[in-house]
Amino acid sequence: MIDKTVGEYTQVIKECKTLFEKKTKDYGTAWRILRLPSITDQIFIKAQRIRSIQDKGKQKVDEDINNEFVGIINYCIIAILQSRLESDDRTEISYEDLEPFYDQVVNDTLDLLKNKNHDYGEAWREMRVSSITDIILMKLLRVKQIEDNKGETLVSEGVEANYQDMLNYSVFALIKSNFI
Repeated sequence: MIDKTVGEYTQVIKECKTLFEKKTKDYGTAWRILRLPSITDQIFIKAQRIRSIQDKGKQKVDEDINNEFVGIINYCIIAILQSRLESDDRTEISYEDLEPFYDQVVNDTLDLLKNKNHDYGEAWREMRVSSITDIILMKLLRVKQIEDNKGETLVSEGVEANYQDMLNYSVFALIKSNFI
């Protein structure tokens, strides 16, 4: 089953990466100006919109919620990139220079998924997409609390692990929604 999941995961990420590449070529890396809490809030806005549409059963803005999950994936990657490139003061980074970093974040996050899938037996396949949305929102609240505590935790994983979990849950939501 893990081979199926890795194949689906890879296909979803391929779509996300294509969009990331196009937006980087359109806008550059304007996101480099954002502090991590601002990126967290951007992810929150997307997750909250998904939940609102799920609760109301309809939407007024003609943008599919799958696009919001894609946005969450790319913003989680951006957050991890921003954190890992903290000592790099360039505002503009070409897509060609950024691509290996993007791929490394994806590979690290896929490794985490494989380990968790081993332990949890792909329980996510039995989850509702609405529950996945709620878990993403919960993880966002955790990240906000960690950010408010200046990154200090007593026993909890840090923000990068939470971004990775949100990324993986968003991939799961897209797989479950037959995005690919």
